[in-house]
Amino acid sequence: MTGSMCRFVEVVLVHNYVKVHHILKKSSKMVCKNIKHVDEDSKKGKNNKTDNEVLKFLPKKSEDKWENLLGFQKESLSSWNDFVKLLCRPSDPACLGTIRFLFGFLMIIDTLQERGMSVVDKVWASKEICRFPLFSFIQPLPLEWMCVIYIIMLSGALGIMLGFFFRYSCAMYLISYWYIFFLDKTSWNNHSYLFGIMAFLFAVSDADRYWSVDGFLNPKIHNAHIPLWNYTLLRAQIFLVYFIAGLKKLDPDWVFGYSMDSLSKHWIFSPFTYLLSYSQIDMYVVHLGGLLIDLSIGFLLFFNKTRLSGLFIATSFHLMNANLFQIGMFPFAMLFTQFLFCSMDWPRKIFFYIPDMLKLLLPKDIEKKTSCHCIYNKEVLKSEDSMSTESVIFTEELPPVQPKLQHKLSSAFTLAFIFLQCFLPYSHGITKGYNNWTNGLYGYSWDMMIHSWSVQHIRITYYDKDTRDSGYLDPLVWTGGNRRWSYHADMIKQYAECISNNLQSYGINNVEIHFDIWLSLNSRFQQRMVNPHVDILTADWSPFQTPSWIMPLLADLSDWRVRLELIEKSLQKDNENAVDVVFVADFPDMYLENYVQQDFENTTLTVLDGNVLIEFPDLKKNITLKRDESLQIPPDTFHNVYTISGSASCYMYLFTNTTEAKVRKNFLQYQKDNENSSIEETSKKYKNDPYIQHYKALMAEVKTEKEKERKTFIENLKTILMHKYAMLKRGFRINLGAIYCLLTNDSFSMFLNTTYQQELEQAKS
Repeated sequence: MTGSMCRFVEVVLVHNYVKVHHILKKSSKMVCKNIKHVDEDSKKGKNNKTDNEVLKFLPKKSEDKWENLLGFQKESLSSWNDFVKLLCRPSDPACLGTIRFLFGFLMIIDTLQERGMSVVDKVWASKEICRFPLFSFIQPLPLEWMCVIYIIMLSGALGIMLGFFFRYSCAMYLISYWYIFFLDKTSWNNHSYLFGIMAFLFAVSDADRYWSVDGFLNPKIHNAHIPLWNYTLLRAQIFLVYFIAGLKKLDPDWVFGYSMDSLSKHWIFSPFTYLLSYSQIDMYVVHLGGLLIDLSIGFLLFFNKTRLSGLFIATSFHLMNANLFQIGMFPFAMLFTQFLFCSMDWPRKIFFYIPDMLKLLLPKDIEKKTSCHCIYNKEVLKSEDSMSTESVIFTEELPPVQPKLQHKLSSAFTLAFIFLQCFLPYSHGITKGYNNWTNGLYGYSWDMMIHSWSVQHIRITYYDKDTRDSGYLDPLVWTGGNRRWSYHADMIKQYAECISNNLQSYGINNVEIHFDIWLSLNSRFQQRMVNPHVDILTADWSPFQTPSWIMPLLADLSDWRVRLELIEKSLQKDNENAVDVVFVADFPDMYLENYVQQDFENTTLTVLDGNVLIEFPDLKKNITLKRDESLQIPPDTFHNVYTISGSASCYMYLFTNTTEAKVRKNFLQYQKDNENSSIEETSKKYKNDPYIQHYKALMAEVKTEKEKERKTFIENLKTILMHKYAMLKRGFRINLGAIYCLLTNDSFSMFLNTTYQQELEQAKS
């Protein structure tokens, strides 16, 4: 044994190929003598070993093409035991620990911003606001306790970042996060779902084995190996985010460029304008480019030879998304998770080059320890010589070399989880109650940006069965300004029930609720989604059945979109004033009830297909129109458009807001007068103009925009940071104030009133 160690040390010193970090067992005095002897020989240029003898101590590249391509041998899939050994193969914890730290940091920011901790009082204070939980028994707690929930979530995110009481921190974050998530479906999106899933995957992993407070407090787990399945789960999840999003983008609406409209006019695409028109950028760069990136990026990141290009494409893609959309921490979370596909020791290589004075809070690069969560190669453990290329410290307990129950369960869990994440995006075949014009619950489908909605008209009518009175309700009266409920049958049903409960406080106890919702999906005709003749309170709804009261999408009219686009461009070109056009399609034996405002003095209805009858109840007049016929609609009147043809009717409204056009024209003149005349002269000239206050407001907006353009990058950054600091300060003040009031039994309402008064005084100053 001593001779073997001497030969190893001799090779190291002569050729400088491998650094010795730690000697596993006690060495004899002969080892030290040989080290001195070898050192003297090396100075004289002596070489007693051949190159082949030297190279045998270096890591050898496998000759197995399968292993070089996928990272494991084909035989690892030959049996269940071999597969378990593969998933529990010891791996470096550095990458996972670093990703955990970054994830926790971003979730702290996410809790304050997108989860709503900084505006908790505005989101959860009102008891009349209608909520849209996944399950009806999930209801918000009183405001003080909602603040406690946010404090728990923030503490959990901080614990995840620091790796402090890691399992408990994950549990705190997960319970509070999913509670807030399930409370309101109107705020659901794919990345909110992804954050909750990633927090769960960290919770079941050994992500606290590197760069964590737990590792500092418990040296046994510090820098210990972690099983490969920890990485497999996260890599599979990120891969599926990209790949399934690509599969979803094979939808014809995305492929033919109808999902995202006018993104090309954003400054981020300005380099492409030298070669392509705006419509070509929307088609080839946004739609087809996005499709190719989502389908390919997971594969590019997976393979060694393509990873560098994959990192470049993914980084560019997510930085563009961060500028294009208001989607919180999602682009930044995806930026750092792409490094999960790199070598597992990449943080060690980066931290090595950081100056010593900055390494105080960075993890120390010490020897890795064995872990009972991993399965080791028996032949490797037999000989200490085999440890020459990687320093490892054995724990007191002998590391496992054969699969145990915990290894088999963790492997089965890995497969089950990946299968579940492949299934859920397509589970709309089961959850039919959530299928309307799009399939399933949006939160886990990865249908990112595929469906764009345009809401034209929402009418809510209530009928008092006792008094036979009826009336109309503001569609947003009890939603806090949120209109997303109108896209989904399950939330329409929930909103009807909430309206019924709120009407009871007005003495209306026996009521019918009817909805008439007109939407356009991906630039199609505006059409109704809900049957207006059905009382939604008594209408059927089940998660496993398609609602009978949802009107079908007029998919056979989708080809009209090309013609509609040409018509709209032609109308805009031929008219000097800004002309708005709305394309409408309706079902046979139904009618659209509409009102033309007084400002729209030039409104025309033109039939594109089918036959319609236009009724003017106040004028007691009916007019029938056929294809290509038009009618001028007088302003400040109600009218009903009946579809009297056997198939769907298609027509368009062409209107000009004459008041808006006049104000815009006068404002341009007002702007010129301000530049060329004194303030006194301008004020005197426009003294009797009824829109003078509107002009001044527009002037203030123009001035603000010009000031923003003149600001430097540092000034803009300072403004952003000050705004974030204000949000952080407000969030802590309100949430910690809630805890204080709970402990002291003080009135939280009085505390909020004091806070609002202080904010008002600061705004004035």
